[in-house]
Amino acid sequence: MVSFDVDMTLLDHKDWTIPDSAMEAIEQLRENYTIVLATGRDMDSIFSTAIRDRVKPDAIIHLNGTKVTVGDEIIFEHTFDKSLLKQILKYTEKTPYSVGTTVEDFDYYINPEGVKAHDICLWGQSSRKFNDPYKLLELNVRTMAYMGDETGAKAMEEEFPEIHVHMFADKKGADVVERKASKAVGLLRLCDYYKIPLSETIAFGDSMNDYDIIKVAGKGIAMGNAMEELKKAADYVTDPIDQDGIRNACLHFGLIR
Repeated sequence: MVSFDVDMTLLDHKDWTIPDSAMEAIEQLRENYTIVLATGRDMDSIFSTAIRDRVKPDAIIHLNGTKVTVGDEIIFEHTFDKSLLKQILKYTEKTPYSVGTTVEDFDYYINPEGVKAHDICLWGQSSRKFNDPYKLLELNVRTMAYMGDETGAKAMEEEFPEIHVHMFADKKGADVVERKASKAVGLLRLCDYYKIPLSETIAFGDSMNDYDIIKVAGKGIAMGNAMEELKKAADYVTDPIDQDGIRNACLHFGLIR
């Protein structure tokens, strides 16, 4: 089983495309391996279905392990504890940081101006529809996003030991996930489903939400553009995403020819 993170592992944010060499490697891998996407995204959302449909994975670990699917079947789901969610929202009100998530067409964030600034930095504009973040207490929330620096992320983890606040590779934001769910746990669930030993799994990633899956997989491979902490945890560091990192690692380990 070969697992791939999406953003800055498969999907290059410089041009928002998957390198041809990565797609060619996946097509060769498909002949002998189960192909998995393991991502902080919900790959069933309208923002991600085009990527999902291009890669055509056998299974997906969505939203940092809080939803796991095989084809159209959901084999695992976990939603945020409502009491904990309320505490996090109230805590964030006392900080300059943004915390919340997007559900369907609306964005529910404490301090939404931080999200707007992040969008403008990435795309030059922000066209989100913000709504009352406390409406999240009425919805099924699997994971949230944090917009801010590492200091704020560490402070939030210290305040709430029940959660991980995994920094993105650009260190301008993070995923907020309950510790009982992770990409690593998602991989273990898929190993059980497919009856594949964990030792026969390979995981590619670039940021700290990949740390657990990189550590637990039979081979953990960090991209050349990965965060330094992840590179230290990996079994192998390949080239950056824009220098054929996926294909070169697959060739290095003899997974493809």
